[in-house]
Amino acid sequence: MQLALGRHESRAVRSAHYEWLRDAEFRVFSQFGEDGIIQYLIGKVPIENDLFIEFGVEDYSESNTRFLLCNDNWRGLILDGGTSHIDFIRSNDLGWRHDIEARSVFITRDNINRTIADAGISGDIGLLSVDIDGNDYWVLDAIDVVRPRILVTEYNSTFGPDAAVSVPYDPGFVRTKAHYSGLYWGASLPALCLAAERKGLAFVGSNSAGCNAFFVRRDLLGDLRALTPQEGWVDTRLRDNRDIEGNLTYLGHRADRIAVIADMPLTDVRTGGTLTVGDCLKGSIGPRAL
Repeated sequence: MQLALGRHESRAVRSAHYEWLRDAEFRVFSQFGEDGIIQYLIGKVPIENDLFIEFGVEDYSESNTRFLLCNDNWRGLILDGGTSHIDFIRSNDLGWRHDIEARSVFITRDNINRTIADAGISGDIGLLSVDIDGNDYWVLDAIDVVRPRILVTEYNSTFGPDAAVSVPYDPGFVRTKAHYSGLYWGASLPALCLAAERKGLAFVGSNSAGCNAFFVRRDLLGDLRALTPQEGWVDTRLRDNRDIEGNLTYLGHRADRIAVIADMPLTDVRTGGTLTVGDCLKGSIGPRAL
């Protein structure tokens, strides 16, 4: 039933035109409304190689590409540091009904290209999804073995719409160990936009949850509108932060979230300089973007 409803929604969004990507949202297997946004984008962007790569999938029961696999019969490669995603696709019919490969690897900027190439993938692909809760900017910036037409990448909205910053590169970065709150991870939207621009990709919007950004190859934009980070940034509504004992604290306002990690270091990806969360974000706290 869930998949059938998703297919109905898919037909509707592919033929529509929206000013904001969030208006296309629906959820089948994605965490939020990413399934709908991706269906909308593949209805606008010509896809010659219906192949996706997604890493940071956990067990793959909830992901950005599973609906592409089941609804559109795309081929795919999924990567994660554990093995639960491998077990998941082998425990149901995904593994034999579809052309999907699952590999266990802890992704770094030094191994990502080799990992993809070892799977026999290179060049033009339909979609790349990046969500590793840490070195996202550094890994994305390093990728050169594939050229995605659509990119989905998670951003940390707490870092704001103006500063191009990321957590410093650490090949062993783990979000839950880096800071007890779970607020210190990843990169700002402007930083990810810079990495995407170097690959010929234009930012076209965020989901309404304020955690995923979407990009399309600039030469394939068609009637899609390229946005600045400030135009497309959305402050998250997620309140999954925790105290030092691991209890949820439900901090909602961005200023409160910043205060918890104000002394943590960030790298300015434009200059390579080091600053703190508090230093680079002073005076930048504003209302939620449209």
